[in-house]
Amino acid sequence: PPGTSTPSSPHCWYRGAPREPGARWMEPGCRSCACQGGRVLCEAVSCSVTCSHPLPPPAGSCCPSCAGCLHEGVARADGDVFTPSDGNCTVCLCLAGNVSCISPECPPGSCPSASPSDCCSCQPAKCSFRGHTYAHGARFSLDGDDCTTCVCRGGEVECSFAPCPVLDCPQHQRHLGPGQCCVTCRDPPAPAG
Repeated sequence: PPGTSTPSSPHCWYRGAPREPGARWMEPGCRSCACQGGRVLCEAVSCSVTCSHPLPPPAGSCCPSCAGCLHEGVARADGDVFTPSDGNCTVCLCLAGNVSCISPECPPGSCPSASPSDCCSCQPAKCSFRGHTYAHGARFSLDGDDCTTCVCRGGEVECSFAPCPVLDCPQHQRHLGPGQCCVTCRDPPAPAG
């Protein structure tokens, strides 16, 4: 019937202002408040952060955000690929608040050249051959003769033999002199007469 009232939850008074029953609001200092049963209940906001490099809370929010990354004090957008401050050829990716980085794999010891612009700082490997050590690029002869030339390349020795000409003299006129690599033709004896 008209004029009768139904029981309702009482309003809350907070800092001199009424609050509706069931109302929720945020207070400075990241406190969440609610009006329940005529009483104001407040508690600290708890943030569940599921990423390794969250961004600081945006203005008006209490919780860090995984919508980008904070790496070495620099905010990065989601999907950014970047090089960290230490340089050294490492590449990093920001994805959903997580930063993952990869560095180039460098071959152990040997490399074709040592260039300051290369990511891998390495020294060309030396060669050990028959009890001697040779620097990268060194040329030397085998057994002290000039018939075989060897070179040290990246820790490996490569040898090649001096090419010998094709001879057009008979077998009995061929001769290998001391210190020579290739057989040569002897001059035929001068005709008697």
